[in-house]
Amino acid sequence: MLMAYASVAAFFLVAIGFVLGSLLFGKLLRPSNPYPEKVATYECGEAPVGPAWFNFNPRFYIVALIYIVFDVEIAFLYPVAAVFKRWVDQGSGLFALIEIFLFVAILMLGFVYVLVKGDLNWIRAIKGDPRGAQNVTSRAQPRASLTTASAGDVAPPGLAAGHAAVAEAGAES
Repeated sequence: MLMAYASVAAFFLVAIGFVLGSLLFGKLLRPSNPYPEKVATYECGEAPVGPAWFNFNPRFYIVALIYIVFDVEIAFLYPVAAVFKRWVDQGSGLFALIEIFLFVAILMLGFVYVLVKGDLNWIRAIKGDPRGAQNVTSRAQPRASLTTASAGDVAPPGLAAGHAAVAEAGAES
């Protein structure tokens, strides 16, 4: 029984030997003369700007993953579309159509989840961001209304007269 696996083991040994032999042979043949320009980070023929390791916005990665997930899921509809006419001829067309709509509904549910979570917003607001994002909560005290101002509050002269006129107009109506 073990002899049946001997050819597989021999194949693996030959493959490992080939890889190690190729690497060793390449190391012996190639020149090794590193200098600063040679070991610098390569940026498509341009001079490197800044360090090679930097933090980038993970939004690129998230959007790419979401695209791939939905692209692959939609690819599952092609085989169904290819045989749908045959299913209609066999009498199971309505069942297949319901399955397709259920599949697309589940995909749309996932898409709505991603939209609600905000993963497709390129500029995502962060809670507490002072730059005026939509979900920022203010820690400032609410401005006191001029009608409920205490006696110690002093308003500018023009403002006080204007509010008195508005108060009187509101009382008349």
